[in-house]
Amino acid sequence: MDALVSSEWLAAETGASDLRIVDASCHLAESGRDAAAEYRAAHIPGAVFMDLAGLVDPRAAVENTAPPATLFASRMQALGLGDGSRIVLYDDSAIRSAARAWFLLRMFGARDVAILDGGLGKWRAEQRPLEAGTVALRARHFTAWESPGALRGKAEVLANLASGREQIVDARSPARFSGAQPDPRPGVAAGHIPGARNLHYARLFQADGSYRPTAEIPGIFAAAGVDLNRPLITSCGSGMTACVLAFALALVGKLDVTLYDGSWSEWGADPATPKVCNTVPA
Repeated sequence: MDALVSSEWLAAETGASDLRIVDASCHLAESGRDAAAEYRAAHIPGAVFMDLAGLVDPRAAVENTAPPATLFASRMQALGLGDGSRIVLYDDSAIRSAARAWFLLRMFGARDVAILDGGLGKWRAEQRPLEAGTVALRARHFTAWESPGALRGKAEVLANLASGREQIVDARSPARFSGAQPDPRPGVAAGHIPGARNLHYARLFQADGSYRPTAEIPGIFAAAGVDLNRPLITSCGSGMTACVLAFALALVGKLDVTLYDGSWSEWGADPATPKVCNTVPA
């Protein structure tokens, strides 16, 4: 199974015994949207709801921190996502949250994981079938294999400022990145991590919500000043849209990519971290 699958492919595969379809929609608080309610109202037939907003480490001080392996495994088992499953993720979210689900599943050992290109919006525009209610599948064993190198913490990002070993790529909007637009979170400064490059995640999508052709992706990163010959750290506001960058890079075979999970919600809230405001790297 390719990492990015079409609606035509999914329609043809629906009903296969090893296929699991997952609604991984998650929305920013300010959107006023309820992902669980929207799932119950209409979802792709057979899809289960992942509830990404609740799939976090409850002990962490920073919002949206990746959960521990045991918690992640138990949630996947309860959803019926187990060893040997082919998992197709989709969302109906402005922040393309299926990429976050893809990143977590890959980080914890799932290998046959794909994203539905264009998500629920494209599926609905093509007038493909939808169903209401909830789907409950039989629990399956999910073996979680931790990948400690997949994430970067604040201390590691600080150390990287001196070493320059990994290039930092920020998925937020140019206005948020430059500091021209204040951060929406109380107590979080504006600006960006010194030396970071800015590639707004929205630039990776076409008008119908599908990803840009794979052949265009390296050029999009190059135009943002990103050197794909170097290892990368992706960042954003809270570790969500940074995963879009990681997924797009995986599509072109770029795998030495890590995620700063705390992202700007952690960095910007710490008065001691260095910040650049109102300047955008050339």
